[in-house]
Amino acid sequence: MNPATDHTAGHGDALQASAIRDLRASLRGALVLPEDDGYDQHRRVWNGSIDRRPRLIARCAGADDVGCAVRFARERGLRVAVRSGGHSFPGLSVCDDGMVIDLSLMKGIRVDPSARTARAQAGALIGELDQQTQPYGLAVPAGIVSHTGLAGLTLGGGIGWVMRRYGLTIDQLLAVDVVTADGEIVHASENENSDLFWGVRGGGGNFGVVTDFEFRLQPVGPEVMAGPVVWHMAAAPQVLRFYRDWVADCPDELMTIVTQRRAPALPTMPADLVGKPVIAVVACYAGPVDEGRRVLQALKRFGSPVLDQCEPTTFLAHQQLLDPSFRHGWWYYVRSCDVAELTDDVIDLVSDYGSRITSPVSSLALWQLGGAVGRVGEAETAFSGRDAGFTFNINGNSETAAGFAEQRQWARDYWSALGPYHTSVYVNFLMEEGEERIRQAYGEVKYDQLKALKRKYDPTNFFRLNQNIPPG
Repeated sequence: MNPATDHTAGHGDALQASAIRDLRASLRGALVLPEDDGYDQHRRVWNGSIDRRPRLIARCAGADDVGCAVRFARERGLRVAVRSGGHSFPGLSVCDDGMVIDLSLMKGIRVDPSARTARAQAGALIGELDQQTQPYGLAVPAGIVSHTGLAGLTLGGGIGWVMRRYGLTIDQLLAVDVVTADGEIVHASENENSDLFWGVRGGGGNFGVVTDFEFRLQPVGPEVMAGPVVWHMAAAPQVLRFYRDWVADCPDELMTIVTQRRAPALPTMPADLVGKPVIAVVACYAGPVDEGRRVLQALKRFGSPVLDQCEPTTFLAHQQLLDPSFRHGWWYYVRSCDVAELTDDVIDLVSDYGSRITSPVSSLALWQLGGAVGRVGEAETAFSGRDAGFTFNINGNSETAAGFAEQRQWARDYWSALGPYHTSVYVNFLMEEGEERIRQAYGEVKYDQLKALKRKYDPTNFFRLNQNIPPG
């Protein structure tokens, strides 16, 4: 250890203790050390398989706090992880032996219904934003699990239940405030620091800590036609072939996710179905309920569903539908890829690997893309893969360490079997898979543009605990 950076080391103690006292005094939020109450609570993240012990946790109350924390860490050579919702699959929002810049106290949200805009701080969760916008029948297109952090979701692109009608989360982003690697606050929009604004729309946390977001709001709800239609897994080949043809010319208002899993023990799940392997199409129609009922009629009548909960509901309730399937503290591992289309061979693979699910919390989520997502120019944002047809999110999960290795291998095998059909990949669904995989996520041209932007805003790669784009 380096005495200059270790507050427990030798005669560096007095200097380091003094520096820590100064940092604590400068923060409006709180500084948490390993010996402090709450340390274990604040170092934990959503993915229970991640167990890291940072040296300092700076619980920031605003952008000025973030700047102080960045300068403190930079001057002492500390590695830094940035946490908003703590929902990163590979646990990149916490680190060993460094500093966590924790934004979870920064939950301010301000909605202007007449202008149809919302400002949100980086600690807000998507469900908290929905709570503020839905009373006006408005929403930011964002995610499918309400306890997901808004910041990380947005910076990677932001796919969700209404993206086919309104595009990705970044497509509604108007401006951001960013704390750069030198601790300064920079505003970015289409008209100011536009290169940085381009980069944060899909480039992740590579260029600084985004502390504040301004979004355009779109009309959604408060009531929508939404929910799952469920069949036994044995019907998967027939369901998937019907589904492929049915969504081929569906309206933009319709967004669907195909799921494979063992039926969860929920209050709405029939007892005789719990634990059985099932395939479901979960839908959300972002338009009039009566119109959605007509569009979804064919799905609801196909084959012999064992459960049909696709019905009028509130958008708020639908945004929380999958929360019980992704609880804090479970062990998560994901592999992901985009594919152009659901060919017969792809459908056969999906049917096969779905039947191999053994964990009650492992699952496939097959996201339908297209619509408004594909109508934004590929060069307009750092996000890549707008022309993809579907996104695979293969979750090999367990509730504890028991059985986790087996579930992780199932996800890897499923992903490998799809290898001949891979196109792009959604960067928010990557584990720690190395630079070449990140390059694939963006493509050569865009990756080189992002590296040049990194050299401008973070030439020393201070922000490197992310899906990292090194400057060199």
